[in-house]
Amino acid sequence: MRYNAYSNYFRSKFGTRVQKLSVDGGFSCPNRDGRCGTGGCTFCTNEAFNPSYCRRVATITEQLDEGIAFHRHRYRSAPVYLAYFQAYSNTYAPLEVLRGRYDEALRHEGVVGLVIGTRPDCVDEQVLDLLEEYAKRCYVAVEYGIESCYDRTLKAIKRGHDFACTEHAIRATAERGLPVGGHLILGLPGERRDDLLTEADIVNSLPLTTVKFHQLQILRGTEMERQYQDEAFRKTLLQFSLDEYISLVCDLLERLRPDLVVERLAGEVPPRYQACPERSFRRKDGRLLRNEEIPALVEAELAQRGTRQGSYYMQSDNTQTIIS
Repeated sequence: MRYNAYSNYFRSKFGTRVQKLSVDGGFSCPNRDGRCGTGGCTFCTNEAFNPSYCRRVATITEQLDEGIAFHRHRYRSAPVYLAYFQAYSNTYAPLEVLRGRYDEALRHEGVVGLVIGTRPDCVDEQVLDLLEEYAKRCYVAVEYGIESCYDRTLKAIKRGHDFACTEHAIRATAERGLPVGGHLILGLPGERRDDLLTEADIVNSLPLTTVKFHQLQILRGTEMERQYQDEAFRKTLLQFSLDEYISLVCDLLERLRPDLVVERLAGEVPPRYQACPERSFRRKDGRLLRNEEIPALVEAELAQRGTRQGSYYMQSDNTQTIIS
């Protein structure tokens, strides 16, 4: 492949295919319970991103059972699994609560590690001590919602923290020897194409192991859906055609450090959550494009360009490395 794919990363770690199973651990979020805000970020409705088997009413064990059955039915079966605590902020609870929920996941047969999705403002030394403790006996990775590297954007989407908080959390986690992931949304209000390309350079400077890219999606029931009714707000958003999005992703990949593992290139939510279907990517025949079709299009574009991830990576000494 012309980019450093997540599946290859896990094959090198475990020697086999690995499947992440999403888990709703029943956690909340400081941007919802009043600690730093209410109503959440303007783009967020967590239900849209949870698979059908990831249900708060089910126990963690039940969710893992359903997740394994789901993937065995729909995809090629994986011999080992990671419990992916995905919904809301999965370090946002007392330590004894965190330990109990992580332990339940690790007791499940076939689960060999944890992936913890959380916010940068929801970790401290005690939480990192706990995760470091688990990492001595199993695989543990932490994924942070970066969303944007720009304070003006974080304020506009009511994120509740600044980028300095994000950078501190990533560096503190990496210092514990834990793999660190970062999630970025492409096309947030006010951000232009050059801003997004500059974010690749910022990401390169952070001790990240993995990175996810999602295009901005306007989801039902969010504050952003209400904002979208205003023409002035709509003008602050980039509107990508499929070809434009593939071009942007390839430009980003060309600038990324070659060692960064790329977990995802685009996002997908069920159509019932889409408030603006016109912003969805479609095939030439008009049918919705599935998320798993994006990598092949990116591969084809990179092949046509004769480039790959890191082809135009700018090293810290400001010299440019060209990777053929």
